[in-house]
Amino acid sequence: MRGVLRWMGVAYQIWPCAPFMHILPGMLRIDNLSKRYGDHRLFEALTHTFPPGCVALCEEDSTGKSSLLAIIAGVIAPDEGDVWIDGYSLLHTPLQAKARMAYVPDNCLAFPMQTGRGLLEQVASEKNTTLDEGVLNLASKLGLEPHLDKRFEQMSTGTRRKVFLTAAALGEPAVILADGPSNGLDKQARAVLAEQFEIWSRDRVVLFASHDPELVQACGARAIKVAALR
Repeated sequence: MRGVLRWMGVAYQIWPCAPFMHILPGMLRIDNLSKRYGDHRLFEALTHTFPPGCVALCEEDSTGKSSLLAIIAGVIAPDEGDVWIDGYSLLHTPLQAKARMAYVPDNCLAFPMQTGRGLLEQVASEKNTTLDEGVLNLASKLGLEPHLDKRFEQMSTGTRRKVFLTAAALGEPAVILADGPSNGLDKQARAVLAEQFEIWSRDRVVLFASHDPELVQACGARAIKVAALR
């Protein structure tokens, strides 16, 4: 059934059952998302549209923050619902949707034998781009350059996270997702992260989970709870 989305005083027609949703570029939408683990209902019928900006999921553990981010990233499947990334349905057009997003997971040790440079080159290849000057400059500002040729198993938690944060800059994704992005980072890298989130949020969606009020304030994020996404 065709619906209407109103944004900045303008009505946009949308087709939620089609593989492409006609909404504003750079927008993230979750549509009727539900997730259970056994008898435990984590969340139900979450429906929310995120325009470009920085949004922080700030609440206690076990409220569904990490699961929600993983569902949006396409890492785990919801029990019901769909996710739209830059107009593409994750359910119907997963390759196009995932090509328009970047994801920094809580656990950045998924590839222990891979080097940092190897991961960046892999992501660049997947997104049909290269390690350009902007990406390498971000790596430098994060203090990552001396560690790029180390394997992930040789890196500290913060260094692993820096690699994934740098990878998030590849391909100019419309949506950046991050689970605990400042965990393990040194003071300089935390400042760089806040600045980068603020820059990205000017024309993209930055959605992250964090217990770091300084980061939330520094990047100008809007704090919200999972249960409020209705």
